[in-house]
Amino acid sequence: MINPYGLKKLPAWLWKRLSGVPEKEGSLDVSRLTYVVLDTETTGFDYEQDRILCIGALRLKEQQIQVQDCLEVYLRQEHYDQKSTEVHGILSREERPCLTEKEALEAFLAFLGDDIIVAHHARFDMTMINNALERHGMPRVTNRVLDTSALYRKTLIQSPVVPKKDHYTLDELADKFDICKKDRHTALGDAYITAIAFIRILQGLKQKGITTLRQVLR
Repeated sequence: MINPYGLKKLPAWLWKRLSGVPEKEGSLDVSRLTYVVLDTETTGFDYEQDRILCIGALRLKEQQIQVQDCLEVYLRQEHYDQKSTEVHGILSREERPCLTEKEALEAFLAFLGDDIIVAHHARFDMTMINNALERHGMPRVTNRVLDTSALYRKTLIQSPVVPKKDHYTLDELADKFDICKKDRHTALGDAYITAIAFIRILQGLKQKGITTLRQVLR
């Protein structure tokens, strides 16, 4: 967040008012925090018409992926789009345990707790989740959210020769960081790729002197 007052250090009360981040929380080292890295597979990209088919999430603590602490839930849905099915491979009549949308959301919220969310192009996933929550009269997710596409841009040098793009795909990050894409386009697989990319991004941010939650959220 830009400091409009030109001060090196804002008073705690003013920082909280401007950024929504308490001073003490803002000074936390991002490499030492706990995150939930998530991805959703959906029937399409329309926020109103399409629905979530699968939620995949894993916990990342102090830059270590907690392999045994993960969530993957499939949702029963009536609508399946052939084009999206070709991408994620989730079919309408597969023999796998499926939850209702409300059950899946409750499982996700229980797993999430108060942890910071990390996702690639997070606006899409969070909008789909929050829309689903609203359909069931449940409150929206208010956890802090970090987007790996936006954070990756922060690690890049300013160059008139090679300008930054507005968005970077998860495939581009996987190729950049040499991450295996074997389970690409599965919710938990994409969450795993995002988690590894996030760890590498944190390393790049540290080289630029960006180490606190306050700096990351600016």
